Amino acid sequence: MNLYRWDRYKMKRLFIVLTLIMALGLVFSFAACSSEPEVIVEEKIVEVEKEVIKEVEVPSDPEIIIEEKIVEVEVEKEVIKEVEVPSEPKVIIEEKEVIKEVEVPSDPGKLVVYSGRKESLVGPIIEQFKEATGIEVEVKYGSTGEIAATLMEEGMNTPADVFFAQDPGGLGAIANAGMFSKLSADILGLAPDWAQSPEGLWVGISGRARTLVYSTADLDSADLPDTLQGLTDPKWKGKIGWAPTNGSFQAMVTAMRVLWGEEETKTWLQAIQDNEAQVYPKNTPQVAAAAEGEILVGLVNHYYLHRFLSEEGDEFGARNHHLPGGGPGSLVMVAGGGILSTAKNQDNAEKFFKFMLSTVAQQYFAGQTYEYPLVEGVKTNRILTPMEEINKPDIDMAQLEDLAGTQTMLRDLGILE
Repeated sequence: MNLYRWDRYKMKRLFIVLTLIMALGLVFSFAACSSEPEVIVEEKIVEVEKEVIKEVEVPSDPEIIIEEKIVEVEVEKEVIKEVEVPSEPKVIIEEKEVIKEVEVPSDPGKLVVYSGRKESLVGPIIEQFKEATGIEVEVKYGSTGEIAATLMEEGMNTPADVFFAQDPGGLGAIANAGMFSKLSADILGLAPDWAQSPEGLWVGISGRARTLVYSTADLDSADLPDTLQGLTDPKWKGKIGWAPTNGSFQAMVTAMRVLWGEEETKTWLQAIQDNEAQVYPKNTPQVAAAAEGEILVGLVNHYYLHRFLSEEGDEFGARNHHLPGGGPGSLVMVAGGGILSTAKNQDNAEKFFKFMLSTVAQQYFAGQTYEYPLVEGVKTNRILTPMEEINKPDIDMAQLEDLAGTQTMLRDLGILE
């Protein structure tokens, strides 16, 4: 009976072991067939022998102790998870061969400029144009009157592409001679209407105001006249300076002829002669003479004073006086230019004017030569009297084109030789 129980017990344990083995086999089979290899269960069977001493009560022989050896099967399950580690994302580099046709610029060519403006004023900005475009620029410098005379003498054979003049009078002389071609609308549209030819033959580039320069050692602004007519007073005898050969002065006289008429203009010119005005070749020496007290007032353009102030400081002994009564003594003129009808470099000439009316060039004139910019949006130098505060006459620049008539009047009066 006891042996029976023992055999039964062993069979039961063996059955358990076999069952576990079969179960594990099924698990492995299932894992092998499964399409999802996410979890692999690895089972290890470790047999651990334990000696168990049990006292079994045998009814017939109570004294017999059966030593029972039970082998326990301990199953260790080691679960290994196979985690699908995402591989590095594939970087697909798609190479495209782009064949681009690039137009290789040819030689930018050249440009010939005849300038009635001094090299010290416009040379630096012309140099900037050369650097920006690569265009080779040849410049012939002289006074506006001299350059205009040269152009008319050369006529159809002139090598000039552009005439860059100090004042509308010189531009008008060339326009009236039929030597300008019409400018394109995109150039004319950059400047205000009052600063260009009505026919579109020339365009203003910068503005200059006529003014009186005076000696601060001898005068206050309150001592100065409101209009040019005040200078005919005998108290100014020997104390006035002027430059009759200067283009800007002649443009002012032309404005007198337009605003006052021929006779009143002649009367004024004769009165200034009678007041023994001192003659200077141009504006700059008049400003220096006022600072030194050689003259009390001079008839000049506004910006020459500011060049002295920038070099010598606020102690410089002269200042400008904008005539509050207006008239030709408060004239705001333009320096400008046009393209010759015989120009061999028409495209480069147009580029020149577009550049001169660009923000870069307009800021140069405002900041470096102290002139008034003509292009909208470019600020006037803060040290200048704003143009809107100048009581300038209502006159179009085209009305100042009759340079020849003015020069004839000045010669008739003995002011010009």
